[in-house]
Amino acid sequence: MEVILSTRNPTKIKQIQAVFADSSIKILSLDEVGISGEAIEDGTTLGENAFKKARYAYDNSDKSRWCMADDTGIFIASLNNEPGIYAARWAGEGASTEDTMAYALKRLEGQQDRSATFKTFVAVVSPEGVEYSFEGAVEGTMRESANVSPQPKMPYSPLFVPNGYTQSWSEMTTEEENKISHRGQAFRKVRSFLESI
Repeated sequence: MEVILSTRNPTKIKQIQAVFADSSIKILSLDEVGISGEAIEDGTTLGENAFKKARYAYDNSDKSRWCMADDTGIFIASLNNEPGIYAARWAGEGASTEDTMAYALKRLEGQQDRSATFKTFVAVVSPEGVEYSFEGAVEGTMRESANVSPQPKMPYSPLFVPNGYTQSWSEMTTEEENKISHRGQAFRKVRSFLESI
């Protein structure tokens, strides 16, 4: 089975392909199937944006494959759950990964409560157009500074430390991260679902 993953984010592709690595399910990015452009993420929830991306891949493909996409947000307690669904654009449109990381640290300056929750929503569309959804979440804390570089296009990866661990996402291997991460949780559910069909 081939599944189109509606993204061009290199870190996301690597993480999700790893979840399916030893299965008969092959994950293909938009670039790999020749789909240009991308969905407009103007939804008000993670679910709305995930389905916009999954449907974009579906509508621009030959509808012979399953299509899926995730939308992920980070919800920081002391900042009224900002940035939430706007995690990628929190520092402004076009801000670099490093700019967004620096902005997050600036917003968190002086905050005693540094707890945060990462949430992932995965939207899946079958070749017949039937829709399914899966979710994952993990709680943790935000560091006061980054001691390693962020993963490509993942500005919070050196800052977020999941509860019960001392390493940030950036300090873990893909395998270690997938075992406990919000994205790993959600896509393992997708894998189980697709394997049961």
